[in-house]
Amino acid sequence: MRIRATVAAVSGALALSAFAVPAAHAATAAPNVTFSNVKVNGGKAITLGATSTVEVKATYTVTHPTTVSMSNVLTGPVLYRGTSAKDADTQVVSDAPGTCTTVNSTTANCSATITLPAAELYNSDAGTWKQGALAVDKKTEAEKWQSDLGTLPVRRAAKLTADAAPEPVKKGKTLTVTGKLSRANWEDGKYHGYTGQAVKLQFRKAGTSTYTTLKTVTTDSTGNLRTTVTAGSDGYYRYSFAGTSTTSAVSAAGDYVDVQ
Repeated sequence: MRIRATVAAVSGALALSAFAVPAAHAATAAPNVTFSNVKVNGGKAITLGATSTVEVKATYTVTHPTTVSMSNVLTGPVLYRGTSAKDADTQVVSDAPGTCTTVNSTTANCSATITLPAAELYNSDAGTWKQGALAVDKKTEAEKWQSDLGTLPVRRAAKLTADAAPEPVKKGKTLTVTGKLSRANWEDGKYHGYTGQAVKLQFRKAGTSTYTTLKTVTTDSTGNLRTTVTAGSDGYYRYSFAGTSTTSAVSAAGDYVDVQ
């Protein structure tokens, strides 16, 4: 089992991120609470650059019997990869216990912050993560982990360039459009070429706001792109990558070409 990127303390010596239940409390009943409506980053994918650290908000609902006082229970959301929130391959827990607002005698709405540092992740961690939650009894330190409360994509950031030449060019002549697609490598903190990926070459005529796809080009063994088109009118050329389950979508800045 590999547990990484487990961050921040709950209170004093008790940490949300690293718990072995003390032997003295092993038989103590877990907090009688149930989590629902967990939403990390508003349900939107999290994208991490090669060296970035991303802090996102998480919200969730806690339901409990009237006999349970939320003042005695610490709670927080969990992002993880693996079979369960507790026994995860990769696990990130909220930076601190959630702040909860009472809705009624059995329900509270809570929010917390989760921080993901790229430096603590492997490239293989990119993809679909699961959402879960953790409750800890303040007095006994007994825990309740809840798993499978939704999913969230965590992706490696991509970069893309485009350069059309020659500039200016005569109408009807050949333009060569080069570029490069690269993506974040969390393990060495750099960007490397993304090979074998389909990328669209697009054109936007001067004075308009919409790009039209001209063709699809595949990146080579180093992530480079190269293709040719016939110059027709003034406008902008760019490459656009739709993204994958592990890597973010990205479009290059348009490169303006004056056609004479």
